[in-house]
Amino acid sequence: MYDKQAQRKEGLKPVSNTPPDTFINNLKFQARLLLDFQTNTVYRHLQEYLPKMKGKVVDIGCGQSPYKHLLNSYKTQYYGLDIEDAAKNFDYDNSQIIHFDGQHIPLADSSMDCFVCTEVLEHVKEPEKFIAEIYRVLKIGGLGIVTVPWSARYHYIPYDYYRFTPSALTILFQDFSSIKVISRGTDITVIVSKIIVAYFRGLSSPKRILLWLLKIILSLAIFPFLILCIVIGHISLALSLGSKDDPLGYTIWLHK
Repeated sequence: MYDKQAQRKEGLKPVSNTPPDTFINNLKFQARLLLDFQTNTVYRHLQEYLPKMKGKVVDIGCGQSPYKHLLNSYKTQYYGLDIEDAAKNFDYDNSQIIHFDGQHIPLADSSMDCFVCTEVLEHVKEPEKFIAEIYRVLKIGGLGIVTVPWSARYHYIPYDYYRFTPSALTILFQDFSSIKVISRGTDITVIVSKIIVAYFRGLSSPKRILLWLLKIILSLAIFPFLILCIVIGHISLALSLGSKDDPLGYTIWLHK
C-alpha cells in the first residue's frame, strides 16, 4: 500500500491544465500546445468532436475544465465531475464542478446526452466498473469521447495504474454499439516528447552551485537541438510521419 509520501518522489510533476479563459491563461495554454504533445494531440481530437455535441454533457475527471470552451454553450449544458482530494493533492481547483468519489457517478440513469473523459481512465483502479457507470448515465444514442495515454511517464503518483492497448479498449467498451479507436501521434512524436520532458526535467535546480551552473551551460548548448525537435514533432503530426503502433495515446469515440 502506498503512503502519502510517494507523491513527493515524482521527478517531473504534471503542470495543471488550465483553460484559456484569460489573456495569461491563453498564453499558457498555447505554450502547452506547442511543447506538450500529449495535450496537443488530445486537443486536436477534441476540437473535432466536442463542437458536435448537443444536450447535457458530463466531463468526468474534468480538472479545471480546460476544454469546456470547445463545446457550443448554446447547444449544451455542461456538468463537470472530479474528486475533491485530487484538487488538493495536485494543484488544481474548480469550484464550478460536482465532486464525486471517483467510482460512483452521482447522476441519474440515462440522464446525459454526451460525455467527455480525457486522460482519466489510467488513474481508475477498477476501469470496468467505472465504464459501467458511464454507460449507465448515458442515454441510448448518446455519444462520448475518451482519451488515454500510451507512451507516458508514471505520473500523478501513486494514482497511475494502467496503459491500454486498442485491443483492451475494445473489450472495455464492448457494451457500446459503436467504438472507434484512433492513435494520437506516432513513434516520432513520442521520441520528441521524451526529449522535451528530459530537457525540462534537467532544468530542476540541484543543491550544489557548480552542478547548477553546469546545467545552465548544458541547457543553453542543447537549446537549438530542442527547437529542432519541437519542429520535427509538429511536422510528424501534420504529415502523420512514423508508426502509429507506438503512439502517445489513443482516443476512443463511442456511441451507445
